[in-house]
Amino acid sequence: MRGRRVELGLRENLTQFSLLVAVTAFVGAMVGLERSTLPLIGEHDFGLGSRAAILSFIVAFGLAKAFTNLAAGSLAERVGRSRLLVLGWAVALPVPVLIGVAPSWPWIVAANALLGVNQGLAWSMTVVMKIDLVGPRRRGFALGLNEAAGYGGVAIAAGVSGWLAADLAARDVLVVALAVVAVLALLVSLLFVRDTAAHVAQEQRRSTAIDDERPPSLRKALALASWREPSLRACSQAGLVNNLNDALAWGLVPLYLAARGASVGQIGLVAALYPAVWGVGQIATGAWSDRVGRKPLIVAGMLVQAVALGVLALTDGELTGAAVAAVVLGLGTALVYPTLIAAISDEVSPVARAPVVGVYRFWRDSGYVAGGFIAGGVADALGFGGAIALVAGLTAASGLWVALELGRTSSSPQAGVAVQPGVESAS
Repeated sequence: MRGRRVELGLRENLTQFSLLVAVTAFVGAMVGLERSTLPLIGEHDFGLGSRAAILSFIVAFGLAKAFTNLAAGSLAERVGRSRLLVLGWAVALPVPVLIGVAPSWPWIVAANALLGVNQGLAWSMTVVMKIDLVGPRRRGFALGLNEAAGYGGVAIAAGVSGWLAADLAARDVLVVALAVVAVLALLVSLLFVRDTAAHVAQEQRRSTAIDDERPPSLRKALALASWREPSLRACSQAGLVNNLNDALAWGLVPLYLAARGASVGQIGLVAALYPAVWGVGQIATGAWSDRVGRKPLIVAGMLVQAVALGVLALTDGELTGAAVAAVVLGLGTALVYPTLIAAISDEVSPVARAPVVGVYRFWRDSGYVAGGFIAGGVADALGFGGAIALVAGLTAASGLWVALELGRTSSSPQAGVAVQPGVESAS
């Protein structure tokens, strides 16, 4: 950034912001390609009968992504955001190779662990870098665009891969598409994306929230966002439960629909509807949260998700009911997803942002682990309906937790955590 004036704002950084939006779409596409194909590949190509065994790929993905998020938040200040972004895409390159040559399911699980590392590094850095660029005034809008791009990529990739897999071998479609996306994203990140450290320094100089300009240690950030600060822990648990039900939608719903006679193309349609509504809706909900506050949208979104899962359970895998449930689930998630990250960002100083957001994303993506175990294990024991109903109850309870705690602070304020001046609180 030498010789270049650093300014905060969406318009002032439109070129870099747009590049990061494109990279986020590539990140989402990597996951979307698997949504309508990989559970079916496990059942058909590898002969897996246990739903828990099939969903093991989501557990591996979630564990890898969660711990990578945790490390990425801390490393961002020392290594640099753009370097971690490039590293994330370099890690993605072996994923299609492993899936293509896999002689057994554990190879697929290993590939998804690498995919989790890719997602943890690449998505974490695109999120943080966009927040760095726009400054505090339009944070919700920026995050809405970010998540819309990511889950738009999920939706398009899920729909296209399901459509192609109806006529071609699902595994071949997955391997070729993953390779193309990974190479393109690596080239864009390496050649065109610039680091945002100077923007962080600029915002920190303007901030009067705290005097300490050093980012918190990983241990301190973990304590703050996990249990010490009520608002932060409310967001962390809501993120976890949100991704718990996303794991169910990703891993269990294709099997649920297939068991009721749905074709691969029909499964791809339902798999695409949910992230499509989620993705497009976030453009509006992120900006809306800047005006009305974070809390109403998060609470409403969790309750809407619970209703959607209830509809999915009650309709017993019938295609029309599943499509309606996918749309409603997407609406609920659109209310929650960008708003949670904005709420976390509201509560911390600029230099504390990356570590604390990293902890939040650790807990959020741990939801994939919990979802893989709960959805798979309960579905094996009680059937699809029992697993979906349980997750619906957990989602409603999470929304009530947010209603009670978001906006509340601890009695002894901690250094590195403060609502920024001029930024609307999540309360």
